[in-house]
Amino acid sequence: MSNLRGSRALVTAGAQGIGLAISRRLLLAGCDLVVHYHRSGDGARELAAEAAAAGRRLLAISADLTSTEECDRLVREAAAFLGGLDVLVNNAGSLIARRSLAEADDDFWAETMSLNLGSLRRVTRAAVPHLAAAVPARGGASIVNLASLAGRKGGHNGSLAYATAKGAVLTFTRALATELGPQGIRVNALAPGLILGTSFHNTHTTPESARATVAGIPLGRAGNADDVARAVAFLAGEFDGFITGATLDINGGVYSA
Repeated sequence: MSNLRGSRALVTAGAQGIGLAISRRLLLAGCDLVVHYHRSGDGARELAAEAAAAGRRLLAISADLTSTEECDRLVREAAAFLGGLDVLVNNAGSLIARRSLAEADDDFWAETMSLNLGSLRRVTRAAVPHLAAAVPARGGASIVNLASLAGRKGGHNGSLAYATAKGAVLTFTRALATELGPQGIRVNALAPGLILGTSFHNTHTTPESARATVAGIPLGRAGNADDVARAVAFLAGEFDGFITGATLDINGGVYSA
């Protein structure tokens, strides 16, 4: 039986792309779920129907995660619907646009940091009291942060701000694991490489760039959203385990350290 059966999970940006695959995987593992979305209402409605068919509880909530008030509301409504929180998956983030150092003005830099790092910080800060409250009954709680291979290697041209933000997510994960460990909350991260078939790469990666990247992947293929989702379910299910402060690289062997 899955460790996640009966767990209460919140997934940010959980109604499209990798987030949608994560939400589906957690439902399959037996979670009751709150799925955050900003604009992708269609995916949220599809998930609601799938959850009902599986006998799981699911609520979709729209929120702007660049707003502290909206993050607080999201977590408050999620905890109220689920009766608490055992798992938080911080998936929201985007490259926004490819810009060099010279092109990335203060507004663009601040927007990138707010979406990729600030949203994670705001949602996590609101969720921690609920996660801590779940620890006595469940034996622990779990946070999984989505970073990127760009946060390890620096990314392709034009991803300076995004790569910097995702690198900060990795540091945030390690530091928060130390801070929250005494409360029984485990904090881990994933660093996906080239994951095709998502709006991120459909928007920001050319076919030529994708082919060149795949040529350097030891396994000889790009990843897919479920490659990431299975890893999320594993780390989320380790709420009562001994893994914390870790980053799991999902990239076909192109980078490991």
